[in-house]
Amino acid sequence: MAVGGVPDGFLDGYPAILDEVSATGRRLRRAELDALREVGEHAAEMGQGLREIVGLYLGATHRVWGTLSGVAQAGSAAEVRRAGDAVLAATEAAVAAVGEGHGRAQRLLVRKEEAARREFIDDLLYGRSDLGRLAERAERFGLRLGLGYAVAVARGKEAYDDVHPVVRRIERGLTGRFGERDVLLATKDGRLVCIAPGSERAVFDAFAELALRPGPGYQMARRVAVGRRHSGTSGVVRSYEEALSALDLADRLELAAPVLRAAELLVFPVLMRDRAAMADLVRTVLGPLNNARGGAGPLLETIAVHADAGYVNAEAARRLGLGVRTLTYRLERIKMLTGYDPADALHRYTLETAAMGARLLGWPAQPL
Repeated sequence: MAVGGVPDGFLDGYPAILDEVSATGRRLRRAELDALREVGEHAAEMGQGLREIVGLYLGATHRVWGTLSGVAQAGSAAEVRRAGDAVLAATEAAVAAVGEGHGRAQRLLVRKEEAARREFIDDLLYGRSDLGRLAERAERFGLRLGLGYAVAVARGKEAYDDVHPVVRRIERGLTGRFGERDVLLATKDGRLVCIAPGSERAVFDAFAELALRPGPGYQMARRVAVGRRHSGTSGVVRSYEEALSALDLADRLELAAPVLRAAELLVFPVLMRDRAAMADLVRTVLGPLNNARGGAGPLLETIAVHADAGYVNAEAARRLGLGVRTLTYRLERIKMLTGYDPADALHRYTLETAAMGARLLGWPAQPL
């Protein structure tokens, strides 16, 4: 008979053991406990829940107790008590053994699932494995790669891993708002990765919000970058690489924005497509700044901050911690050394482009 949908075959001779225990008062043998652990493992592998299995065993105990013969039916009160104590002790040991085996199997299944998930994430983000097979595996993890997907990457002060409390918090937040379908959260190389349909901007906005402001006591991300939407499995790789490139650009250009979108940074790959030409521009336009007192660094910073401040002298001076008169003097020195006037629109564009190139190339710390 099945109890709660669980076949009574999982009892594996348990009623007969209880009948013997009630008559002899003995404890369960090691071999019996090992067999019960195997029953628990098998039940977990067959998809049976622990609650249902425990219910099956408790139900069997109840039935056996009602039909006990010998001591429990005709004996003295003391004998009945001893038989009852033996049965309860055996039931406790049996349920514990079944639960141990069930839990062991569940942990093994979880480890296998985690390993499969990790392998899938690696293959997906690096474009490994057969694309058709990868698309089939994606269905198992809630992704339909026929849709166009984008990838967001968050980087924190500390490395993220799969058991990091922030990861669990963000996962709960995203699942609660958007469900589990078509949204996948994972960690890779110490960074937090979110994969979702590129049309679902709300998902990436929520991911960035949760990563940057996870709540009191949780580690905040330093920056979040979002790649562009691309189709197919190769599109996920491309979007992931764009997000990583955006994080790298943000560091080299010292960008202040906490959230970056690859679509807004397309000018930089264009600028760096011809590295030799960019190096030549930096050497030609900014090279003379090396002749300034204190080297090129302070004047290069002045060019960059002046541009970031919209070429408003008072704001640029405030950001640099200088007086407006000192800023004006620096701008005059830049004009005198380079021949480019920050007040002239074309010259200004040349100086700003060269300053960006200098940051991307690491000049003047790195020789060109």
